[in-house]
Amino acid sequence: MITPNIAQTSTAVALHYDELDEFYRDIWGGHVHHGYWATGRERADEAVEALTLLVAARLGLQPGQRVADIGCGYGGSARLLAARENVNVTGFTISAAQARAAVAMDDGSSASILVRDWLENGLDSASFDAAYAIESSEHMPDKQRFFCEAFRVLKPGGRLVICAWLAADHPKPWEVKQLLEPICREGRLPGMGTEGDYRDFATRAGFAVAQVEDISARVSRTWWICARRFLARLATRPDYLKFLLNRGAANRVFALTLFRLLLAYRTQAMRYCVFTLQKP
Repeated sequence: MITPNIAQTSTAVALHYDELDEFYRDIWGGHVHHGYWATGRERADEAVEALTLLVAARLGLQPGQRVADIGCGYGGSARLLAARENVNVTGFTISAAQARAAVAMDDGSSASILVRDWLENGLDSASFDAAYAIESSEHMPDKQRFFCEAFRVLKPGGRLVICAWLAADHPKPWEVKQLLEPICREGRLPGMGTEGDYRDFATRAGFAVAQVEDISARVSRTWWICARRFLARLATRPDYLKFLLNRGAANRVFALTLFRLLLAYRTQAMRYCVFTLQKP
């Protein structure tokens, strides 16, 4: 497990997304997660939806099921699955700004968004048919509890699908110091696990690991697109430069993290995997 030298809390994670809210939406849109290029010919908006649909396929959703979106962001995936799969999705976010934006984007789907910490979710046990977490497990300060809570709220036979940023099994010391630790610190990740860490968390919680897919090569293009869009905005939008020069902005350093992520994927210090887990 890669951990930053400064402890990260749920409050810090919420502040990160609240402060960067407008920039995330402007650069990447209503889905705060990687795109998935199955053929390599998809547009960016098609790629982000493709990742959500990959999750849906791994979940094996049936109409009318209750589904939890753990760390739902702006609710883009929740709305897409509610509409296409005819399921009832409840999204959880700790960012008030994201929740407000999600309400504004609401298209009348059966998705609902709650401002609530997943680790203190207060849900009844065995109350959901399926759950997924797209790039939110990284932000959990207690990852074992994240898995245990998902296991608790799922019905027997329910599935949990996780899309996760992961550290390589044996990154080089310079990759840890210059890439992975700063990515955790600047991105407000309490820790970045390895595939082995996630397998251990899952099995200790009671899950059976049905499948693990490394799709790093099909998602890494995300950060090239984000970097290009960011540089274009920086050249044409005064508010971007003003934010970067604002010493009171706690999360302005994330502009640098974009480029660390590019290099982390290029060196394979960082991986991106999809876990499909089953509750017996």
